[in-house]
Formats: sequence, C-alpha cells, structure tokens
Amino acid sequence: MRFIETWTPATLMSTRDLAPGIREFLILPDQFDGAAYPVGSHINVSVTIDGLPETRSYSLVGEASSRGLRIAVRRAEDSRGGSRYMWQLAPGARLDITRPSSLLAVDWARETYCLIAGGIGITPILGAAQALARRGVDVTLHYAVRGRGDAAYLDDLAKLLGDRLVVHASDEGRRLDLDAVFASLPQNALALFCGPMRMLDAARHAWIGAGHPLPDLRYETFGSSGTLPTETFRVRLKGTNTELEIPRERSMLDVLNAAGHDVMYDCKRGECGLCAIDVVAVDGEIDHRDVFFSDHQKQSNQKICACVSRARGTITVDTLLRADAI
Repeated sequence: MRFIETWTPATLMSTRDLAPGIREFLILPDQFDGAAYPVGSHINVSVTIDGLPETRSYSLVGEASSRGLRIAVRRAEDSRGGSRYMWQLAPGARLDITRPSSLLAVDWARETYCLIAGGIGITPILGAAQALARRGVDVTLHYAVRGRGDAAYLDDLAKLLGDRLVVHASDEGRRLDLDAVFASLPQNALALFCGPMRMLDAARHAWIGAGHPLPDLRYETFGSSGTLPTETFRVRLKGTNTELEIPRERSMLDVLNAAGHDVMYDCKRGECGLCAIDVVAVDGEIDHRDVFFSDHQKQSNQKICACVSRARGTITVDTLLRADAI
C-alpha cells in the first residue's frame, strides 16, 4: 500500500545518446502545460520487467520546457532491469508516468553553492546549475566522471558555468577530493549532491569533517547503487514457514507486496523510510542502499528499507512490527 499518486499517459517523443551508455528521453504527457517544477524533481515511470509491471524513478533533466519532460538513463548491466526496458523503447512508445515531484529542498537565500555530481548524477544537478546561474550567485559545479567522454551535458555546462565547472576525470588523474573541496567553502555554503552511494557516504564524512552542518548537505542518490553486486537473495518471514526469493530484477518491497505481505511505501527511492521493516536475523550481509538511515543505524542492521536495499544470503524480517518503522 502507498500514498495516492497521480499517473498520466504520455508519449516518448525522441531519444538521443549523450555519451556511451547514457541516453536521453523526451517524454510528452497527454495533458501538458509546460509548468515549472521544483529543482531536483523526478517522475516515476511504469516499466515491464520479465512480463511484470514495475515502477522506476528518474530525475528530470534541466528546467521545465514546453517540449516535454527530459530524463537521462544510464544503461546498467548490473541493474534490476529498468534501464534495459527504457533502452528498448522507440519514439512513439506510450508510457504511464507520474507528475513531477521533488524531495530536494533548496534554500535560495545562500550566497555560496557547491554542486557535486557523480556520473549520471548530473541529471538533477543540471537544473540546479541553470537556476543558480540565472540568479547570479556564487556557484561551482564539481563533476566526477571516469573520462570526459562519459560526461553527459558537458558542453551545455561549460557554456553555462565557464570556469565554475570543474571536471574531475579519473583517466586524467583528477579525482575529486571532497575533503579539500568542502574545507574551502564558507560556513554558510549549501551543497547539492547526486551520485552513487559510496560517493555520498564519502561526501557526508567530508562535509562533517569540514565543520559544516549536515542539513546544509542536500542530496539524492541512485536507488540501485550499493556496496554489493545486485544478486538474488532470500527473505524469511518471522514466525512462519514462508521464505521468498528476491530476484535481481525485483525489489524486496515488490516481492513482499505481491505475495500479500503488505508493506507501506511512498518514494521507492530509499529516501522517506516509510517501507522500513524490522530485521530479525542476518545469514549473510545486508547492502543498505537507502539515504534514510544513519551510518550507525545501518551498522546495527535492525531495520531495512525494503524498496531499494538488498542482501547477500538470507535475512529474516518481521513486516508486522510497524510502529517505530519511521
């Protein structure tokens, strides 16, 4: 069960390849007025994986346009199937999507902004860069990629920001030093981040280490990114003989709900914590992929966000103890 969300039919108008393994999709909802949406907005897209309906969430690229909604999808072989589905679509395909919504709160009254993007994490950061550049504030974007050829929207960003765009390309030996970047910022700076989980963990530690308040680091991450490879694992239900297999293409949340073990959820991005369930035992290892729990809570392995987090081996959970799940 979840909170009500509004779905609308749409048409895939066009696609274009931005870099090896990254494709942009222009989607036009049937009822579309081109209204502005908040920075950091995303849409959910209904996809089909192994014949089953699933939902995937994608950040909107850039600010609102009358042409439609833009998303960019990285073709990830180690994914749960969403990117493979999107990449097989051709212009003219019909889609069901949700209206844009954002969980990223931006304080527009700051004097200094630091934008951090890792790989495909540039998608929500591009709109923030456009909005901040238009306001004429002090903004710098640090863009971490394997190589410049892998960097989507690099030319657009260079025109927009000039020398305020700093590209950290690993193949050039210019790795991003978050400690140094954050140490150079004034105390009232606001940082906006989007990147993989390991990079977010490093950003959190560097931000705190530089003496900045943690609420001044605002972030999104990839719901599919973790420290372990995406693989099949098993879930036992406390007090029953039920054991479910969670295939690599599906989330624990989807499998539990499909089997009739109702788990509440909302964002399906590991951000809201509504789907958190109790962990009773771990025979293996949990891969916490959410951004809801603290490092200490993740280390304790007492709860797991069923929408994005995964495991290796078998875990035993209790879906009924919901009172303190959030």
